[in-house]
Amino acid sequence: MSKRIAIVEDEAAIRENYADVLRKQGYEVLTYPNRKKAQEAFSMRLPDLAIIDIGLEEEIDGGFILCQSLRSMSLTLPIIFLTARDNDIDTVSGLRMGADDYLTKDISLPHLTARIAALFRRQDAMDQPTSPESLLERGHLVMDLSRLTVTWKQQTVLLTVTEFWMLHALVKFPGHVKSRDALMQESKIFVDNSTITSHVKRMRKKFILSDADFDCIDTVYGMGYRWTNP
Repeated sequence: MSKRIAIVEDEAAIRENYADVLRKQGYEVLTYPNRKKAQEAFSMRLPDLAIIDIGLEEEIDGGFILCQSLRSMSLTLPIIFLTARDNDIDTVSGLRMGADDYLTKDISLPHLTARIAALFRRQDAMDQPTSPESLLERGHLVMDLSRLTVTWKQQTVLLTVTEFWMLHALVKFPGHVKSRDALMQESKIFVDNSTITSHVKRMRKKFILSDADFDCIDTVYGMGYRWTNP
C-alpha cells in the first residue's frame, strides 16, 4: 500500500511540481493551497507524511500553526518544512513545533525524495529491535544508523534527519576536519554556507540541552568542523 503524502503550498506551480515528482516515485499525493483546507482534510484522515510551507496565502506563519495542529493529532507523523525562509528564528521555531526536518526550496528534487524516504525508513525502523551492526559508538555518543536516532550519555538527543547525517559525517572519523561542502554532500542537502552553520549551531544546542559540558563539535575556522571524542 503506497504512502500518502500531503503537500501544503500556496504556489500552484511549485505544489504541482513536487506532487508530480512524488507520484512518479509511487506515493499517493494530496495537495492543499492553504492551512484551512489542509486542516479540514487532516481532521478526516491524517497523511503518512506532510510537507508544509511556512507562509500560506494571507497567513505569514500559517505553516507553523498547521504543524502544531498536526503534532497535537499525532506525535509520530513525519513533518517537513519546505520553505524559502532560511533564518535561525524560523528554523528553530519550526523544529520546536515538532517538525522532523527543515529544508529550503533550493534543495534538489532527488534530495527531497531521499529525505522523505529516510523519514519513512526511520519511522518504520522505530518499531524494530536495535541491531548491533547498526550502532556507531564514540565515547558517550551512540548513533543508530537504521533508526536514525542519537543518544548522548544514555539520553536521547532529538536531531532532524539532516542533522543526523551531518553528525554522522563528523563522527565517522573523529578529529578529521569536514568542510561545509563535505557536510552538504554527506547529508544530501545543497544550500549556502550560512545554512550549514545554522544546522551545526542547532545541533550543538541540542547536545548542550542534554549536557551543559558538551564540547565535542569544534569549529576549525576557515576549514569546517570536526568531532573530538571526550
